Amino acid sequence: MTVYAYLRVSSIAQDEQNQRQGVDAKAKALNLRIDKYIIDKVSGTKDPKERNLGKLARRLKAGDVVIVSELSRLSRRIFTLCRLFEDLLEKGVIVYSVKENFVLDDSPQSKMLIFCFGMSAEIEQRMISARTREALTYRKQQGVKLGRPVGAKTKKHKLEAFKDKIALWLKKGVSRRKIAKRCGVCDKTLRKWLRKTDL
Repeated sequence: MTVYAYLRVSSIAQDEQNQRQGVDAKAKALNLRIDKYIIDKVSGTKDPKERNLGKLARRLKAGDVVIVSELSRLSRRIFTLCRLFEDLLEKGVIVYSVKENFVLDDSPQSKMLIFCFGMSAEIEQRMISARTREALTYRKQQGVKLGRPVGAKTKKHKLEAFKDKIALWLKKGVSRRKIAKRCGVCDKTLRKWLRKTDL
């Protein structure tokens, strides 16, 4: 078991110090020793894959522990946070959040909380889609031409490169969620692509 402290800090030195004190106190209360501090100095809206958090998530193994000062340090987007939790839960990783006094483990309470996060994420995504549609409608009304320029080549979908493998995985009964993860896309992207293909 390895214990990690994850800190996403602002440019203010005091912010890092405050987070360290919080996670150190939590580790002490849990009778754990922090083996490594992982620090990001980026916005919480940046995709975890593009942060040190993404590297940490790939490195984690069953039984490992991650302590954060608050959940928003992992991501400010509920949808991203929900996906991250699902991945960590599947790996058997335990997450402790100091501020919310939250524990992510295999307990029914954690699963219920993740379900609630999932519902919130769905609402968040719908709101984003609605705002996007409103913006596009407004731009059309202003006479702005939308879409690809005439004659532009259609870009090949990322999943086309995995088509044969996806067909094989589906035959073997591999879940769509796992397939999406293997291909480096979200579940929604895979579902949309499958609807357009003959698989």
